[in-house]
Amino acid sequence: MVVAQPLEFGPALARDTALRVLVRMFTEGGIESAQTDGRVLLCAALGIDHANLIREPQSPLGKGAARVSSFAARRLRREPVSRIIGQREFWQARFKIGEGVLDPRPETETLVGAVLDHTARAAPRDSWRILDLGTGSGAILCSILQNLPGSFGVGVDISQAACAVARENLKALGLEGRGFIACGDWTEALSGRFDIIVSNPPYIESGAIAHLEPEVRDHDPPLALDGGDDGLAAYRRIIPALPDLLMPGGLIALELGVGQDRSVGKLLHAALGGSAEVKPDLHGNPRVALARLTLEEAS
Repeated sequence: MVVAQPLEFGPALARDTALRVLVRMFTEGGIESAQTDGRVLLCAALGIDHANLIREPQSPLGKGAARVSSFAARRLRREPVSRIIGQREFWQARFKIGEGVLDPRPETETLVGAVLDHTARAAPRDSWRILDLGTGSGAILCSILQNLPGSFGVGVDISQAACAVARENLKALGLEGRGFIACGDWTEALSGRFDIIVSNPPYIESGAIAHLEPEVRDHDPPLALDGGDDGLAAYRRIIPALPDLLMPGGLIALELGVGQDRSVGKLLHAALGGSAEVKPDLHGNPRVALARLTLEEAS
């Protein structure tokens, strides 16, 4: 594959011309989302929205030209757009991301939707106690809290950098009074019981990481990807601790890697009793395992 070399975008270059150049460069560089990426990066570099780009296509790049050049070079090195602009749209909000956190994927919205479906079907209540293990940017925890007014949540992550980003996102969304971020190793040092426990743990097999797309392999933190030899190491840490952390009848919602639904289902059955329900993502892949703590296991 021949990668297009970035060029310097001059201040006098019109916006629509710059967009065409960006799209051509990204296409030649093997980037499938060239049109979308070009538009998003151009708007971010110039500090404008898409409507402004359409309304004033002939306006020159001006002082934003150097930033357009920088963004183009970074994307051609396969840095994800979300990392270049420092934020990701997820569920109903915009989240800051950084080097120390996993870039939230659209597939993870399946987990948020499954949890909110569960709360909508449950008996009406004023609040829920929520625990997010491996919270990363806090996108899952914040999305759930935004939709469950009055509820309180705890996010746990072993990465100090991730904890800092999650706290910033809680504050930016006005949720700092209903959320707490703790730095720790999964469930260690946790006490009390929660109504809902969620997690998007690392589930990529160690040997498969080198074969991932460069946007993931080279830019997501290894700690958030590496699930051990078979991809199940984190589940084996999390699931046995659940009976001591879930309220009787409480819900656990775990994101899954492709082909992991049966293995994770067996681990959940051994720890919680009953069987797990699996929710598919928009592509039809088994994506979220849901299980409840039975009264027998809670006693």
